[in-house]
Amino acid sequence: MSRNRTAKGIVLVPCLLLGGAFLSAAAWGDEQSNQVLALMIGLGLVGAGLLAQFIPTPPPEKDEAQGLFDAFWSFISAKKAFVG
Repeated sequence: MSRNRTAKGIVLVPCLLLGGAFLSAAAWGDEQSNQVLALMIGLGLVGAGLLAQFIPTPPPEKDEAQGLFDAFWSFISAKKAFVG
């Protein structure tokens, strides 16, 4: 069930990058009307990216974590048996 965590990252990164670009355009822009629009879009994108982080995600299933641990441990044990 790691799709939600992955989706959060996919939403967060572009929102922060684009929001930062719009906010910098608002800070260093020439025309007043474009500054207000860029400021609104930038704050909206940054806010959307941060709000997406509050989407509830279920805790990882024990079977998934235990399965990864078992796979790793069997790999290590096989290496030791092969080497030793």
